[in-house]
Amino acid sequence: MHSEVEQIAEMAQAGERMIERLRRQAFLPESRKGLSVRYGIAEAAALLGCSTNRIRMAEEDGRLPPPSATENGRRPGYSIENILHMREILGASPARAPLDNPAIIAVQNFKGGVGKSTVTTHLAHYFAVQGYRVLVVDCDSQATTTTLFGFNPHFNITREQTLYPYLSIDPTQSDLGYAVQKTPWPNVDLIPSNLELFDVEYELAASGADGGSVLASRFRKLKQGLKDLAQAYDVVILDPPPALGTISLAVMQAANALIIPLAATTPDFCSTVQFMSMMDQVTGQLADAGIDVDYDFVRLICSKFDSNDPSHAMVRQIMEQTFGPALLPIPILESAEISHAALRMMTVYELEKAIGTPKTHKRCKNNLDEAMGQVEALVRRGWGIAPPASEREVINATV
Repeated sequence: MHSEVEQIAEMAQAGERMIERLRRQAFLPESRKGLSVRYGIAEAAALLGCSTNRIRMAEEDGRLPPPSATENGRRPGYSIENILHMREILGASPARAPLDNPAIIAVQNFKGGVGKSTVTTHLAHYFAVQGYRVLVVDCDSQATTTTLFGFNPHFNITREQTLYPYLSIDPTQSDLGYAVQKTPWPNVDLIPSNLELFDVEYELAASGADGGSVLASRFRKLKQGLKDLAQAYDVVILDPPPALGTISLAVMQAANALIIPLAATTPDFCSTVQFMSMMDQVTGQLADAGIDVDYDFVRLICSKFDSNDPSHAMVRQIMEQTFGPALLPIPILESAEISHAALRMMTVYELEKAIGTPKTHKRCKNNLDEAMGQVEALVRRGWGIAPPASEREVINATV
C-alpha cells in the first residue's frame, strides 16, 4: 500500500508527463516551439514608424526583399525576422546607444497568483516586437517562465543550464554565458530554470557561520554577471521566486528597475504593502552590510483587472490613492485570450490569429501594447529619450 507521501511523488511524475504531452501537442510537428506570427504591411509600418509607401519603395528598389507569396499568390505578411531586417535597413532600430546602460528589470511580488510570469513573458515579447534585444532570466525554481518559452523544465533543462553552476557554493562557471538559450524569437534569449535551482537556497542556508560573507558574495556575483552579460542586450527581464529568499534578494540587488504586479483584490493589495515593507527593511539591512540597492524606477502595475467587476474598480481606486504616480495608469485587463494563449504555452504576441473572437483578441492586444508601452517609456526615459508627444499634448502646448 502506498503512503500519502509516496502518492505525492506519483502525482508529480504524472504531472510532468502530462506537461510534456501538452508541450508536444502544442508544438507539433517537431515538438519544438516556433514563431509563426506575421504582420501586414500596415502593422509593419506602424511598428517602424514609417509609411507603407516607404516600405513598398524599399522593396521596389531592392533594399528590402518582399515577403514571398503563397501558392495562391497572396502575401503572407512579414515575420519578426523580416521586421528586424527592415528596422536595420530603414534606420528604425530602437536599440540603446552604446553608452546607455541596459535596463535590468525585476518583476517581483512575494504574493503568488498576481501574474508575475505572465507579465514577464508578455513584457519580453512586447519589447521584442518593438525591436529591442531582450534577455529573460528565469530565477524561479518553479520555472513558469521557462515553460511559457516552450521548454519543459523537467525533461529539457538540466541543473547545469540554470543559474546553479554560477551561484552555487562550489561554482563551476565564472560567467553567465553558458546558460543563455536561444528562443523562437530571434531577438530574445533565455536563461532557463528548473526545480534544481532551489538547491542554491539550501546550500547558502547550510553554509554555517560564514554564511553572511558567502551570501554577500553571491549578491555581488549575480549583479556583476548580469551587468557583463547585459552589454549584449537592451533590456534584461528577471523573474525571481515569489518569496524572500537568497535568490530573490540577489535579484533585487542586481536589478536597476523594479516592476511590481498586483491584482485588484484586497488580499493582493495587503500582501503587496507587506512586500514593500519587507523590501524597505531588507534594503536597509543590505545597505548596512555595504550592499547598495538602487533603481532607475519602481512602478506597480495592476494585473488581471476586470473592468466589469465593481470590487476591482474599488480596489484600484484604493491603489491610486495609496501609491499615486508610482501606480502605472493603464492596468493589464483580465482576458480569456491571455488564458487561451497560456494553455498553448504562448503569449498573446505569439498567436497567429485570435483564439476567441477577433474583437476580444484586438482588445486584449491593444491593452497589452498600452500597458507594456508604459514600461518602455520608462526605459527610454532612462536613456534620455522622451516619448513622442501625443496630438492632445501638442494642441495643449500651443493654447
